[in-house]
Formats: sequence, C-alpha cells, structure tokens
Amino acid sequence: MAPVVFVFLDGVGLGPDDESNPFWTAQTPALRRLLGAPLADGLVVEQPGLLLKGVDACLGVAGLPQSATGQTALFTGVNAPAVEGMHISAWPTAKLREVIAQHSLLKRAVEAGFRVTFANAYSKRYWQLVERRKLRHSASTLTNMAASLPFRTLDDLRRGEAVYWDITHLAAREYNRFDLPLIAPEQAGARLANLSQAYDLVMYETFLPDLVGHRRAQLDPVLFLDQMLDPFLAGLLETVAPEATVVICSDHGNLENTRSKAHTRNPVPLLAAGPGAACFCNAAAITDVADGILATLHRSRCGRTPSEPLKRTASPR
Repeated sequence: MAPVVFVFLDGVGLGPDDESNPFWTAQTPALRRLLGAPLADGLVVEQPGLLLKGVDACLGVAGLPQSATGQTALFTGVNAPAVEGMHISAWPTAKLREVIAQHSLLKRAVEAGFRVTFANAYSKRYWQLVERRKLRHSASTLTNMAASLPFRTLDDLRRGEAVYWDITHLAAREYNRFDLPLIAPEQAGARLANLSQAYDLVMYETFLPDLVGHRRAQLDPVLFLDQMLDPFLAGLLETVAPEATVVICSDHGNLENTRSKAHTRNPVPLLAAGPGAACFCNAAAITDVADGILATLHRSRCGRTPSEPLKRTASPR
C-alpha cells in the first residue's frame, strides 16, 4: 500500500511575482528545488510524480474566503460556502458540523478500509477548555471526530509520534507553557513522514501560516518561510517513502500578501508529490482535493499507479 500524507497549510495563497509576496522574496530552497521556481500565481508544474497548480477557494460565493467554510470544503469535498450562502470564519456552524459528520475525508477513508490517523497532538488543557465552553472545535478536529479516530497526545508528541500545530514547539513552550523540547522543523517533517509507515492516510494541520499572515504571530513572513515552513517541508519530502504521495493545500489566501492582514481571493496552491500526483490533474477547486486523495488510495490498493501522463512544466507568468 502506498500511503498519502495530507498537509493542510492554513492561509496560504498564490500571490504575485513581486516583493509583496514573501514566497517570491524568500529563498525557500526546498520548494524551489522541487518546483524550479518561487511559489507564485501563474506557476504550473505538471510532470510525472509532481503537480503544482492553483485551485479556487472562493467557490462561487461573494466575499473573502474564510476558515470554517474553506476547511469544511477542503476536508469534505462539499461546497460549504454555498451550503451557508456565505463564507463563515473560525468555527463551523451547525450546518457545517453536519456536513463534516457526513462527508469527512477521514471518515470516508476509514469506511473504505484504510488505516487513517490525524498527526496533530492535543493537550488535556484543550479538552478542558472545550468542556468549559472556552473553545470550540475546528473543522479539522471535527473531521477526525467524524471518523471516530483517537487523538494524539502530548505524550505521543514527546515520543516523536505526533506533530504539534506550531511545528517546532515554540508556541507550545512560550504561550502554553508545555514541558516540551524545541525541535528543528526538519525533525518535525521527518516525524510526520515516519507516521506514514504505519498508515495509509496521515493528515496534519498547521494554522501558523495564517497567524503569521494576520500578524498574530511574532514572526517575519520571509523568516517564517525560510527558517520554519520550508525546512519542515524539506524534512517531510526527504524522509517520506518513494511510494508515498504528499498532498499540500490550503483553505484561503493570506500569507502571500504582506500589504494586508486580511484573507485574499487568490487561488491556493495544490501540490502533489509522488506516484498519486496524476489523480489531481483535473482538480480546479479546494472541493476536489478530498476526492483526489481517496482516488490515490484506491488506485494504490488496486496495485495501479495513475496512468494519465502529466504534460509539462511551465514557468510563472
């Protein structure tokens, strides 16, 4: 079985090829080696085992895309903004929770007989805050709950068997005061890759890019990309098995535009690296990602790799 590692990067769009886009000005050596160019609007890569394209996150609904509807759409394949008639921020509504309960990607994968896990670690404090109604569950948490899967803990994290949303444990230590060692971002990526040795589908979420884009995290966007996100992706891509497919996508734009702290209507990157990349050739919107992941898993189970040829590599316009 060839596994899929699905990485959700909150708040990452495809910005212009100018200095307002930190993906354009940052060095990002791992991404540039992989793609042959900076990550920017107009960059399309289609070749055997590798696909990068921009996909729509607006889904035909006016206004700026938001997290609750965007993540629901990404994790279910359902046009969540259309269900609500608008983009919804932050926490899923009752309607969105029902969509996730019925159509969760992780639930569908479990029901198809695949071994599935959510890589993120959760603290006891999180569950206590939810119980006291100080916090509400995000779309990713609800996606895992819909599949009736266990959640990884801080003890799993200390054993290297989970990954925290902040990648290196910096926020976990400084803001949450958790007793955790700092780790290199490459190590976090390698840990995520190693989980795929025991599972068919591994999902991971980091909302740190969105916090940086909103200026709610005290990190310079370019330094964040060069010192944290790019090394994290390098550790993942360098460690994951050759038969695995890494899929990376987002729910809306934000980080790619330093001229504003708001979300954007930019397309978001869909990156697939590995034998299942061709399963995403026809993806046009974030609602197509879940089905592409399931198609990759089913093709692997049948012992077949995607047969459609990937055509070309294009430079950014």
